[in-house]
Amino acid sequence: MKISGFTITRNAIEFNYPVVESIKSILPICDEFIVNIGDSQDKTLELIQSIRDPKIKINQNKWDFSEGKTVLSRQTNIALSECKGDWAFYLQSDEVIHEKDLPILKKIMSKYLNNPDIEALRFAWLHFYGSYYRYRVDSGWFQKQDRIIRNNGMMQSFVDAYGFERKDKLPLNRKKTGCFIYHYGWVQSPDLMTQRRVNAERIGFTQLYSEERTKDYDFGSLDRFPAYFGTHPAVMTERILNHKLSVLDWKNISKRYWWFPLKWFRVRFKTPLRKKRRICR
Repeated sequence: MKISGFTITRNAIEFNYPVVESIKSILPICDEFIVNIGDSQDKTLELIQSIRDPKIKINQNKWDFSEGKTVLSRQTNIALSECKGDWAFYLQSDEVIHEKDLPILKKIMSKYLNNPDIEALRFAWLHFYGSYYRYRVDSGWFQKQDRIIRNNGMMQSFVDAYGFERKDKLPLNRKKTGCFIYHYGWVQSPDLMTQRRVNAERIGFTQLYSEERTKDYDFGSLDRFPAYFGTHPAVMTERILNHKLSVLDWKNISKRYWWFPLKWFRVRFKTPLRKKRRICR
C-alpha cells in the first residue's frame, strides 16, 4: 500500500499558516507528499524546501484568482493529479493530524485497500477559534468532511476545496475514521485575522463591511465556546506555547474546570451537542 499526501499553499509566511506543521503531521505515513505552491510574495517556497525530506515533491503554479474561490479546488486537483499512491491524503495548510491517529489511519487504509467500494475516509473537525483551547460547534461550522480519498482517477475537489466528489456526481461511499482534523485557521492575532479575512474577500469567500477591513478582528468572549481539554499534535507545541491568548485562556480553563476528569487526563474529546443558533463575530 502506498499513501500520497498532498496540499496547496500560497503566502504561508505572510498569513502565518502552519503548513510545515501540517505536512510534518502526516509525513511519517506518506510515501510521497505533493505540495502545489502558488506564486507568493513571501518565501513560501523556501519554507517548504526547508523541511528537507526526499518524499516532498514541489509543483509551482500561478493561481488564477479571476476564477474566484474555485481557484482552490482547481489547484487542489492539480496536486491530486500528481499523486501516485493507492490513497491520497489531503490537508489544507491550516489543518493538522495528531500523531496518535497515524497508526489508526494507516490501519483503516490497509483494511479497505482491496475494497474499491470504499472511496473516502471521513474525519470529525475541531475548529479552534481565538484560542487553542476553544472550538466552534455552532451553525455554519461544518463538523465532518473527507480528507483521504481513493486515488482511482474518479475523485475531484470541488468549489472552494471544501471536500471531494466523484467526477460522475454519483454519491461517495465513505467510512468514518473516528479521528479529528485539527483546524487552526482561526487562531491568529486580531490584526492578522483581519488581513486574512480581507484576503479571503478578494478571492470571493466572504463579503465584509467597510469597518471590518480596517479594524482588528474581535473574537469576543471566548467563554461562550466549548473548552478543549485534550492534547494537540506535537508538531504544534511551539506555536501553542508562544500564543499569549491561549496561555491565558488555558490558565482560566484550568482554574474553572479543576475538577473535570477530561482535563485531568487530557482526553481528546469534543461535545456532540451542536448549537442551532448561529454565533458570529
